[in-house]
Amino acid sequence: MTDAPQNPSTGSTDSTESLEQTQTRLTAEGGVETAPATEPAHTGASFVKRSPVVVGVVAALAVGAIIGGVSGAGVTLWATHSNAGSSTIVGSPTATTITVNDTKSATQVTAVAAKAMPSVVTINVTSASAGGTGSGIVLTSDGYILTNTHVVTLDGAASDGTLTVTTSDGRLLKATVVGTDPISDLAVIKVDGATDLQPAEFADSSKLNVGDTAIAIGAPLGLAGTVTDGIVSALNRSITIASSAVPGDTSTEQAPNDQNGDTPYDFWNFDIPGQTQTQATGSTATISLSVIQTDAAINPGNSGGALLDSDGKVIGVNVAIASAGSTTTGGQSGSIGVGFAIPANLAQRIAQEIMDNGTATHGLLGASVADVTEDTNQKDPTVVGASIVELSDGGAASAAGLKVGDIITKFEGLPITGKTDLTARVRSLAAGAKATVTYVRDGKAAQVDVTLGELK
Repeated sequence: MTDAPQNPSTGSTDSTESLEQTQTRLTAEGGVETAPATEPAHTGASFVKRSPVVVGVVAALAVGAIIGGVSGAGVTLWATHSNAGSSTIVGSPTATTITVNDTKSATQVTAVAAKAMPSVVTINVTSASAGGTGSGIVLTSDGYILTNTHVVTLDGAASDGTLTVTTSDGRLLKATVVGTDPISDLAVIKVDGATDLQPAEFADSSKLNVGDTAIAIGAPLGLAGTVTDGIVSALNRSITIASSAVPGDTSTEQAPNDQNGDTPYDFWNFDIPGQTQTQATGSTATISLSVIQTDAAINPGNSGGALLDSDGKVIGVNVAIASAGSTTTGGQSGSIGVGFAIPANLAQRIAQEIMDNGTATHGLLGASVADVTEDTNQKDPTVVGASIVELSDGGAASAAGLKVGDIITKFEGLPITGKTDLTARVRSLAAGAKATVTYVRDGKAAQVDVTLGELK
């Protein structure tokens, strides 16, 4: 994967304005004045879901999916062009959310927002029992859009929601679901009759550094076109969140003898921000995700929106936030500076597979593992990792020569600190992918190549 902008459906390079061109245009054109904004009707309604779910053990941090529990697309700012030349539209000639009043003080974030804003949309989903707002990233000019599964399924409550997409220039477009992948919490939708949407550019997320600029665009709390910025706080972080598969969808079930231990709520309290306990997700399964951590403010409604680098390229898809304590009593959870995004490389693979086949694949190691500290068969372990407690006959791990008691410490060169790390890393690869596993056996480190099976 390269930094060149690729059209996920064709592999062709998209012709979009560069960040340097955007910065030059901002400098040359002067400020933007805004006319009074027209705000769509806003009901302020939260989700109403029918199936209560008992949440797990309360821990110091709660990780929750971040679909907004508010209907309505938010506020659109209208810009006008001054005949005297004192103000200029940045973006669409009809509606825009980018306002520049003093180009001398315009920042890199301003230029990134101006470049990327047309590639981020607001998604409104309604069903007979629930409704909510999320965000999406434009993949192709003819209307393929990437978002989260938990956005289009209303956190697992509905399989047949009605989708409406609001573009940055104020258009309302109907959309349908192309396919969902609850294992990665990603989905692709398609708007009807689109021909001129602006595809986002994607960066190579494997080249990110901790400390890199991270800029989030989305619709937190229904406020479309919201821009926040920060840094990449951590890389190769793994989290476990509640599955967003709708009831009856078994695609998120762990295969026999696979990872994840004996409890679906291990060390985390899974809350959906803005919902009470009786409004929680409709699925009791969990998924493990390898994510980018950022301190850019992310809130309910940012789900499915873009996390961007300093060149305006997508480095991740915003998916979850951590909150202090529990929100099951009905309190609204918001950003505390610990947000998570699905890396761009994984998101592109999943999106392409969904667009090609309607579904995506995930690797399967064929081993039941535990954190080293949880495995009672490990006596005085000296390293952290994922300890193999059981192997599947004929599985990838067994075929590669791994044994019960081996401690997996690296997967594809990335550190493994426990079962969640390993599960997330394995799932991020496609079925049939080859990977190098580093493990410790009898105090000695070794490596082996494995060919992953397919999670069914």
